[in-house]
Amino acid sequence: MTERQLHLGAFMRPVSLHTGAWRYPGSYPDANFNFAHIVAFAKKLEAAKFDAFFMADHLAVLNMPEEALKRSHTVTSFEPFTLLSAIAALTSRIGLVATASTTFDEPYHVARRFASLDHISGGRAGWNIVTTSNPDAALNFGLDAHVAHGERYERAREFYDVVTGLWDSFDDDAFIRDIESGAFFDPAKLHALNHKGTELSVRGPLNIARPPQRWPVIVQAGQSDPGRQLAAETAEVVFCSPRDLPSGQALYANIKGRMGKVGRNPDHLKILPAAFVVIGDTLEEARAKRARLDTLVHYDSAIASLSIALGHDASKFDPDQPLPEVPETDASKTGREQVLRLAEQERLTVRQLAQRYGGYSGLAFVGTPQQIADDMAQWLYEGGSDGFNVVFPYLPQGLDDVVERLVPELQRRRLFRTDYEGKTLRDHLGLSRPKSRYA
Repeated sequence: MTERQLHLGAFMRPVSLHTGAWRYPGSYPDANFNFAHIVAFAKKLEAAKFDAFFMADHLAVLNMPEEALKRSHTVTSFEPFTLLSAIAALTSRIGLVATASTTFDEPYHVARRFASLDHISGGRAGWNIVTTSNPDAALNFGLDAHVAHGERYERAREFYDVVTGLWDSFDDDAFIRDIESGAFFDPAKLHALNHKGTELSVRGPLNIARPPQRWPVIVQAGQSDPGRQLAAETAEVVFCSPRDLPSGQALYANIKGRMGKVGRNPDHLKILPAAFVVIGDTLEEARAKRARLDTLVHYDSAIASLSIALGHDASKFDPDQPLPEVPETDASKTGREQVLRLAEQERLTVRQLAQRYGGYSGLAFVGTPQQIADDMAQWLYEGGSDGFNVVFPYLPQGLDDVVERLVPELQRRRLFRTDYEGKTLRDHLGLSRPKSRYA
């Protein structure tokens, strides 16, 4: 029986999700938009044998008040395909995952970009499918209001079918390049998709050869009920954000349990929760590092972050009272529910809740390398995850702590690879190559 090992991705856009990261002593204030720094991070992660470098994306400046926005190090960021194509030329093994929205993009565009990235990188591309929760994004794409939550997921499901169909436009052996006859490809091995659905109409074929991985790895967030169903039907990796092991186990069982009902093998999906990792020589030192980091979050940013999570302006709430009733919106329902649950469970005031969201409010492993390795092993062996999407508290030291101190401890315990066993992202994740629908 093969030993179970962790899969580790690196959440790299922004380079840290913590609002105070750019202000931490010794950090690079411009790390989120400095190409030389980002390449150095990618090379360190590859040397540590991480599965993937994950670049999230936003299609609008974050919808927060100017006083809060001016304190955010995420206000500017590289366009993901441009950045990852450049990183592909400077690395050789680490996977390269980018976000592309199914709500505000077209499937032919997305299919071309990911097919190109997969070819450029030699089979290391992954597509993070999102429906986009920020309502301000709609205003950048000719709409007066955000598309309703349910409609976004209906479009996403059809969008997936179209994109993966376009990737099958050419058979693997279509390009014969026969110099004698002058035939560059075999027309019998070219397929037009001719898709006509309720949301999309796409003829095809795609004007790019089938990607090296057959198609890039499909990555999704999967916490709302529609998101979980979409993940069960289509995803190969799920990035998610349960706050503790019981909620992680419930999410893990729910998504994998749905897969059998749609004819998929649960082993063909890896679930990787986001994990904020702060390392110290002692537990007390690690906690002190996090406490210092949290003090660098200005209240303007804190209350704005809470507003984003709720999908509702929280700036008018009494900061020293419990959270009042908050109406539903078309923003992320998962995010709103998490805020309400945390406020109730810990009986937090609006101020306390805002401070938590202004820094980092998700799953955190804070301690020594040995303690964090224990925690990660528990999640792996007790049905909480297949690994983690690591969130660094600040850069570069937070990343260096992980690759130089935590990874060796995981390797010593045989919980993480000591070298790559293949060249593609599918190889790293232990995922098979999909067959063409025309095979």
